[in-house]
Amino acid sequence: MPLLYPELLRNRITDITLEDLRALGVKGLLLDVDNTLALHGSQVLDPAVEDWLQKMRKAGIRLTVVSNALPRRVAPFAGRIGLRHVAFSCKPFPLAYWRGARRLALPLRECAIVGDQTFTDILGGNISGVHTIQLLPIQKENNAVARFKRRLEDRVLKRYREKQQRGKSDG
Repeated sequence: MPLLYPELLRNRITDITLEDLRALGVKGLLLDVDNTLALHGSQVLDPAVEDWLQKMRKAGIRLTVVSNALPRRVAPFAGRIGLRHVAFSCKPFPLAYWRGARRLALPLRECAIVGDQTFTDILGGNISGVHTIQLLPIQKENNAVARFKRRLEDRVLKRYREKQQRGKSDG
């Protein structure tokens, strides 16, 4: 199970603080798109997310997009927000994370993946040696495969939260 557990769990991307990143030693973020930066399939960025991206940039945090979506989805979105991207990245395979870290010119240990999916973003990040920050999806998808996958993720996150609570009560 630890390969499926994130180092941090937050509700939304805007809940990630500079203090969170400093505590992890993170200087660069590999950002998923769908249900992380924007609604699934959307090209529109929430103004709060725009502000958060600006805050991260001003603090010197390097940013790039790493997404399993096709280039025709990712390229316009990343361009609109002024970020380079790795599209059709084949997460959870490590190459995506290695390419993202290389784009940021940072060692893996100074990067974190930020995404909403346990079996792609978090599993791949843990295998690859980057820090992992999981978000709850902005919106649940309606197709059967996504619902099944989300049910499995809910079980993993329930165990993760229980482990976190036990850790707090032990300390």
